[in-house]
Amino acid sequence: MTNRPDIHSWTRDILSGDRRALSRAITLVESTRPDHREQAQALLQELAKSGRQALRIGLSGTPGVGKSTFTEAFGMNLVAAGLRIAVLAVDPSSARSGGSILGDKTRMDRLSREPSAFIRPSPSQSALGGVTRRTRETIQLCEAAGFDVVIVETVGVGQSETMVADMTDVFALLLAPAGGDELQGVKRGIMEIADIILVNKADGDLLAQATRTCADYAGALRLLRKRPQDPADFPKAMTVSALTGAGLDTVWQEITALVAWRRETGIYDERRAAQALIWFRHEVENGLLARLKSDPAVQRLWAALEADVHDGKLPPGVAAARVIDLFANKHAESLDQSSSPS
Repeated sequence: MTNRPDIHSWTRDILSGDRRALSRAITLVESTRPDHREQAQALLQELAKSGRQALRIGLSGTPGVGKSTFTEAFGMNLVAAGLRIAVLAVDPSSARSGGSILGDKTRMDRLSREPSAFIRPSPSQSALGGVTRRTRETIQLCEAAGFDVVIVETVGVGQSETMVADMTDVFALLLAPAGGDELQGVKRGIMEIADIILVNKADGDLLAQATRTCADYAGALRLLRKRPQDPADFPKAMTVSALTGAGLDTVWQEITALVAWRRETGIYDERRAAQALIWFRHEVENGLLARLKSDPAVQRLWAALEADVHDGKLPPGVAAARVIDLFANKHAESLDQSSSPS
């Protein structure tokens, strides 16, 4: 990416399904360099003209529940059905290198060898919500490349994991067979936004326990307020086994039925529009913060105020207001100068 790429030829390659072009484009959108960001936006704008869409599935779950094993088994089922799938596996980041720690691609060996599947592990870096800052843009690239289904596998369950629901059509929560303590441990917030709760490892000695756990979650879902974006029997809890494949076909049937209902009622388009607005707001917030931090005068004041806050000489709120005021005043002066007659 040392030379400025030909956006039109790159667009053509991605639309034709060129995997190498897609991988390079994802690397581009994940870059924080200003020139790369400019190129990425130009590329995304061109690709958006294709109007291609994929079914977006968000998948989260407690650590050790078998998200990658489930994703591979589920993905293999979809590939066998003739679908092209992309898996965006968000990994925890190394504090030292910033790179991906787990490397989900190495844990989906069978799926990674399928010509109809594309797996992209990405480090979460400092982003919250179980996704990366550029997951939305990566989804858009995969849609343009002609994939039928995009699965976003998140880092793990947490209070901010709900962000993945703001960029997918269906959000599935994968859980392991357990007792009441596990039910108490799952945040109510993430249960409220889950479309389907999947109790994994429903096989062998764990089958009976998985069935009981599924019944517990089904009961808990009935106590939650009914959501207008759901048909009568959603959200729902189901048992699955990534090991034996039991329940995977039913999961796909339920997902497609839910999406079909939302399309018929107009909720699908409303959700996509609302998600675009959320994306827009996040980009504004992140862009303003990046510009604020890159301003030399703000950096100097920031460093001085951090010392004062650390030493207890200044309340954090007052210090923050001074940084914002300096940046806002500088920007206002710049606008005045640019608008004044020459």
